[in-house]
Amino acid sequence: MRPFPPRLRKLTLTLHVAASVGWLGAVAAFLALAVAGLSSSSPQTVQGSYVSMELVGWSVIVPLSIASLLTGVLQSLGTVWGLLRYYWVIAKLLITVLATLLLLVHMQPVGHLADAAARATLAGGELEGMRIQLVADAAAALLVLLTAAALSVFKPRGVTRYGRRRQREQNLLPH
Repeated sequence: MRPFPPRLRKLTLTLHVAASVGWLGAVAAFLALAVAGLSSSSPQTVQGSYVSMELVGWSVIVPLSIASLLTGVLQSLGTVWGLLRYYWVIAKLLITVLATLLLLVHMQPVGHLADAAARATLAGGELEGMRIQLVADAAAALLVLLTAAALSVFKPRGVTRYGRRRQREQNLLPH
């Protein structure tokens, strides 16, 4: 596939960066809500935290994760980086796919806690294991997304076999 014209390349890059940074920020907000839900002594704060987490998860985090995945694939196909030419691009793709899939699985306990919080006040230790797990999962997700961001910035060396073959083919073409 030929690289996109500069304007289209910049548009897809802008969309990808916006979705990815938005995803990262929304996960940070989710982590803050999870910590508040776990540590607060105020029943209203605990209830509001878990109900908000479900809303933020489905309305913001899930759509941004999917947008990041789709715009990332589109961006890679329209640039010299390609989708399968460099190990860092493949690593970032795998991180994004796995993070999105784990997010969808993770939303089930979030929904369970939101339902429990909406029905009744969660007492101090009620569903504590699940509440701690939400904090740990959100913190891990933040680290994973920061790793993906670092890969985009540092672009570690490492061309795949496919990438080397494509480079050889392009070098044989007349310019």
